Amino acid sequence: MATIPWLVDVLRGAGVQVVTHGDWLNRMRPGDFNPIGVLWHHTAATSSATNPHPALNICINGRSDLPGPLCQALVDYHGVFHVISAGRCNHAGVSRGSGPIPAGDGNTLMIGWEIDYNGVNQEMTAAQYNASIAATAAVLKRLGKDASYARGHRETSTTGKIDPSFIDLNSMRADVAAKMAGGSTWSAVVDNSTAGRFTASANWGTSSYSAQRYGTDYRFADPVAASDAAWYKFNVPATANYRVDAWWPAVSGYNSATPYIVSTTTGNRTIIVDQRVTGGQWRSLGTFTLPAGDANRVAVSRWSSAPGLVIADAVRLTRV
Repeated sequence: MATIPWLVDVLRGAGVQVVTHGDWLNRMRPGDFNPIGVLWHHTAATSSATNPHPALNICINGRSDLPGPLCQALVDYHGVFHVISAGRCNHAGVSRGSGPIPAGDGNTLMIGWEIDYNGVNQEMTAAQYNASIAATAAVLKRLGKDASYARGHRETSTTGKIDPSFIDLNSMRADVAAKMAGGSTWSAVVDNSTAGRFTASANWGTSSYSAQRYGTDYRFADPVAASDAAWYKFNVPATANYRVDAWWPAVSGYNSATPYIVSTTTGNRTIIVDQRVTGGQWRSLGTFTLPAGDANRVAVSRWSSAPGLVIADAVRLTRV
């Protein structure tokens, strides 16, 4: 049986805050452990600033139906990695295979992070996400693997697991790849309430109806046979490739064919999204070459033949 006694040193070397628990070097399940990848989960417990790791005890000791440890590390509300085990853990079960991770025993194949949030009406904090990206990049470098070896449990589960909720796993892998490439990655978010960065006509109303919104509210308008676009302005630092992510609250009565417009070096590109589904999280619109400079770069257009309100909430650019 292999172990990963280097885990704490690798995490700390990546700038991740680490707390170890008990005899983590020898706490493990029997069986093979030869990891080639990293698997992300959420705990289904509700964490908070004052109760940052409610699932820690269960992750260490397990449940009546599943003995612990249940992960190599738990990531608390503040992004602190609580290292539990250097060996095999009961976190992945049988893998159906995903990307370069083959079908087989997921507990043998992957190192597991349990990110402590409930995944139903709570998403992971920025601190949890950023720490998990840094940790995953560092561990995959140590394993000699690339970012494609980072997976989410919902991608490998054979029993319909949904974790980790509220993140785009392709965007996660792109962020891991950027981290592995070295240094920090330029990223910027413009919300509909960002001063001087969002413009829309008086035809766009304001709502806080959906709890899936980004920030305090979002904008809405009826579809029409005209653009009347809501624009997001970014100060792009250099002409380069950028991933464009959008955030919208999903409601069954919203628009199923909402046009997003991205102003690239070769002209405007239009991407159609269904705003009835996959809300309350960043969704990738694609990667585009954007010109340097401070200008309107992304828009939400009202020009849709589908019924239902068109929503303009938040947009994020990340250099890749």
